[in-house]
Amino acid sequence: MGATELKSEVSISLADVLAARERLRGSIYLSPCAYSQMLSSITGQQVYLKLENLQMTGAFKERGALNRLVLLTPEQAKRGVVAASAGNHAQGVAYHATKRGIRSIIVMPIQTPLVKVTSTRNFGAEVVLHGANYDEAYEEARRICAAEDMTFIHPFDDPAVMAGQGTIGLELLEQVEGLEAVVVPIGGGGLIGGIACAVKETNPKIKVVGVQTSRLPSMARAVEEHHPVTIPAATTIADGIAVRRSGEVTLPVVERYVDEIVTVDEDEIASAILTLLEREKTLAEGAGAAGLAALLQKRTSLQGARTAVVIGGGNIDVTLLSRIIERGLVQDGRMIRLRITLLDKPGALAELTRLIAAHRANIVDTLYNRAYYGVNLGNTTIDITLETRGREQVEELLSALNEGGFEHTRVV
Repeated sequence: MGATELKSEVSISLADVLAARERLRGSIYLSPCAYSQMLSSITGQQVYLKLENLQMTGAFKERGALNRLVLLTPEQAKRGVVAASAGNHAQGVAYHATKRGIRSIIVMPIQTPLVKVTSTRNFGAEVVLHGANYDEAYEEARRICAAEDMTFIHPFDDPAVMAGQGTIGLELLEQVEGLEAVVVPIGGGGLIGGIACAVKETNPKIKVVGVQTSRLPSMARAVEEHHPVTIPAATTIADGIAVRRSGEVTLPVVERYVDEIVTVDEDEIASAILTLLEREKTLAEGAGAAGLAALLQKRTSLQGARTAVVIGGGNIDVTLLSRIIERGLVQDGRMIRLRITLLDKPGALAELTRLIAAHRANIVDTLYNRAYYGVNLGNTTIDITLETRGREQVEELLSALNEGGFEHTRVV
C-alpha cells in the first residue's frame, strides 16, 4: 500500500480536514505531543506521544463527533441525534451535543463498564442499555433513529467523523518537526483514515502504520480482500478497537494512504499499558496503548524513524486496569507463582522463606496445602506468589531453589 497507488475513490480530502479544524477550533483541546527519551531508547525509534487521553472526554472520539454535530441542519439539531457505542464515541457525542442543546440518545451494550455508562449519562445523554455486543446495540440505535426521525452519528464510517479525527494529523505535522512516521490504532478505520489523509496529502513521504488487536484484525482482512469482511466476535482488552467489520467509507481511504497494518496480542497490549504507567506516568486504555505495543514488540518495519504514536484514549475501568497491571507484571516476569514441595516438618517453611528473602523477592500470597496436588504423605505443598525485579532475578531464584533441593514448578 502507498499514497502513490490509486485505489477506489476516497470520501475525504485534505480540504475537508482543514475545514474540520476551523469548526473545532476553540472547542477541542490541543493535546500535547511529547518526546519520550525512555521509549525512544527502548524501541529504537524517536518516539513522540500524542496524548489524546487528555481530551475532556478522555479520548479522540469527540473530534469526529463534534465535526458531525456542527454540520447538522437546524432541523436535524432540533430533532436530536442517536449513536451506538461502548464508551468513547458515546461520551464524545453526549458531551458536545449537550453543550449545543441537542438531545442525544446513546445505545450501549449491556456489558458496558459502569464507569462509561455513568460518564455518558453525566455528559447529558439518554442512555439505553441493549444487546450483548456493539452489533446488537447498533441495530437498536438504528431502530430508534428511524422511529423518532433523529440523525444517526456513526462512530467511524462517516466522512465528517473521519475528517474530525484527521485534525490530529494536522497537529502532528506542526508539533513534530521532521515527522517521518505515525503509528495509529485501528478499529473501524475512522481515526487512521482521517490522520493518514491529512498527513499523506501534506507530505507523502511520511509513513502511516496501523495497529490492530490480533483477535479482531478486521481492517487487515478487508485490505487483503479489497472489501469489508465480517470476522467472528472475540473479546479483547482493547475494546475501543474491537470492530468486527471495517467501514465501507473508511476502507478506500486506508487502502490509499496507509503503508502498513500490524497486529499485537493481549499480553503485548497489557505490557504497553504498564510501560506507559510506569515510564511515562500516562494512563491509556487497551486501544490507546496498541500503537506503542507494536513499537515495543518491533512489529513495524520502521527503522529509527521520528515517530508519533497516537495514544487514543484513557477511559479504562479500574477493575480491568487492576487485572491488566497484574497480567503485565506476570508477562514481564515481575510476578510469578511457584508450587513448591516441602517436607512436612518444623522449620521447612522457614528455610524456604529465608532463601526467598536472601534473593530479595517479595512474598505476596501463599496457599499451604497437605491434602491436594497428589503430594506424598510426609510432604506438603505451598503455592507462593512473588514480586520480583524481572526475569533475571526469577532465574537466579529458581537456580537457588534447585540447589537447595526444593522441588518446584511454575504455576501459569
